[in-house]
Amino acid sequence: MVVEGDRLVTHVFEALVPGYRGWHWAVTVARPPRGRAATVCEVELLPGDGALLAPEWVPWAERLQPGDVGPADALPYLADDPRLEQGYEATGEDADVLAIYELGLGRARVLSADGRAQALTRWYDGDHGPHAPAAKAAKAPCSTCGFFMKLAGSPRTVFGVCANEWSPDDGRVVSTDHGCGAHSETDAPRPAALWNPSEPVIDERDLEVLSAHAVAPEIVEVADAAAPGEPSEPGEPDVPGQIALEQDAEATADAVPDRDAEPAPSADVDDPSPSADVDDPSPSTDVPATSQH
Repeated sequence: MVVEGDRLVTHVFEALVPGYRGWHWAVTVARPPRGRAATVCEVELLPGDGALLAPEWVPWAERLQPGDVGPADALPYLADDPRLEQGYEATGEDADVLAIYELGLGRARVLSADGRAQALTRWYDGDHGPHAPAAKAAKAPCSTCGFFMKLAGSPRTVFGVCANEWSPDDGRVVSTDHGCGAHSETDAPRPAALWNPSEPVIDERDLEVLSAHAVAPEIVEVADAAAPGEPSEPGEPDVPGQIALEQDAEATADAVPDRDAEPAPSADVDDPSPSADVDDPSPSTDVPATSQH
């Protein structure tokens, strides 16, 4: 228990949730003056010693590492790159030392014209020349890049060394018409948003009919067989369930006898009408036979 203040303490419990080894629950409670019941103010799940934590968050701009740039990739433009400076501020070149080096002083042998031509042709036709996939997809050549270091002597007109750690050609000899996505003066397309939201589809004429209970098939058949000529009252639509209830009520009313109506004559009461056995006084239609003389 940790005392945070006056009548304010924090109780610590070990977390038994699987996967949270080393974590603990911290419950902060407070009690008002002269009160007996405490109030829970805050509940937290906090890491302790040996707790498994996620790695530290790294901004998106710092997640890219050297070697991640592919032939078709491009890096964003950095206006204030500390590795670059303006061209008129370039220093460190000693003309005298360069001239002495060009003469080959201090070396027993130097490249001949044929050896130099073979090396330059091999470099130009290789993966660091203008025919490489990265060079074809690049937006600008290496000759305009700030990380391009020209070679000494006659090869400086065609070749140089890449000094960009983000480029796949870092530390390699590249031609002036070579290129990659890590050019110092090009920029990558920046999306306006993480995703492009689409317009919502609203159809006000589309109605979704919901029923509270299922309608029996026989009720639907009765509703379909109802006479179409019977108009319904205005404002009251015909409901199949209501039609079936009305028909059941009419059938029940016909089955119950009316108390005010006169009782029908029974079959046991003598009928005053003449029976077929009583002699009928009406004249007979039989004609007597006449004798022949």
